[in-house]
Parts: sequence; C-alpha cells; structure tokens
Amino acid sequence: MIYVVRHGQTDWNKEGKVQSRADIPLNETGREQAREIREQLKNVLFDGVYSSELCRAIETAEIISGSKNVIRDERLSEVDNGKFEGVEVSKMVRIRLSPDFDPAEYGTESRESIRERVFSFLDEIVPGYIGKNLLIVSHAGTCKYVRLWFEGEPEDGNIDKLMLKNCQVLTYDR
Repeated sequence: MIYVVRHGQTDWNKEGKVQSRADIPLNETGREQAREIREQLKNVLFDGVYSSELCRAIETAEIISGSKNVIRDERLSEVDNGKFEGVEVSKMVRIRLSPDFDPAEYGTESRESIRERVFSFLDEIVPGYIGKNLLIVSHAGTCKYVRLWFEGEPEDGNIDKLMLKNCQVLTYDR
C-alpha cells in the first residue's frame, strides 16, 4: 500500500501565508496531527519512507513512521512560488488568476516542471514498492501531482481541487 501525506500544520499555514521553499517547521498542532496519523497507521510497517528535503515534511514523516530513516528527495519539495514566498495565499491566488499574470515576472515554477519532477520520482520509486508499504510525505502543491499520477487528470482539468489538507492521508494499492 502506498500512503501519501501532506505535512502537518505550520505557523505559516495557520496564518494563510505561501510557504513554498521556505523551511518553516511544524507547529505543535502539526506535530499533534502527525501523531494522530501515526496512531491511525500503528499497525503498518513501512518498507520505505520518503520525504521532501524541507523540515516540515521530514518531521511529519519521522513522527508517522517512528523512524529517523527518512529518505529525502528534492523532487518532492514544495512548488517554487518565487516572489510569492511569505505572501498571503489569497493575494497570490488573486494575482495568478489575473489574465495578464506572467509567471516569469514572479519567478514561479511552471506546472510542467512540477509534473515532470514529481512524475520522475514516482516512475522511479513506486515500482520497487509493489506489494510493500511506502510512505510519501510532501506538500500541498506537489501532492496534487502525486494524485494526478495515481488518479489521472480530473475531467474538468482543475487540478487545484486535488489539494490535500495538512496531514491528510491518501492510500493507493499497487
């Protein structure tokens, strides 16, 4: 079984700020969320645990798995939102929905780039865990693309609706 989890809450999540690549740690609520998932999955022995290189994902993975043997992979790191780092999410959304939005002006990572790196990770790692238990801990932006890889494109093409909440768990049987 493959378990996909978005990291637990951080202060910036709570404040509605874009985290992107800033290495913001979990807050106590985020740690408690991870402990709750650990309790829910207490009978699962993970054969592999992967995380992005950002501390909020690593700590979530360590708490859930009960192990410090988390394999870090930069392909699972959060979307690079460039100049939106630390900005209120609502402001970023408003700007990005503008018809004259230019990603280059804000230094944001393209959807194609995100898809390519996340799919590359999954194409490489998942086949080695068929019939085993794999934990993947990542971020809101990258988890959308993990879902795309497993579930396919939504009929309406709106991948933003695939976003996970903090410490939400999805499971896939491979």
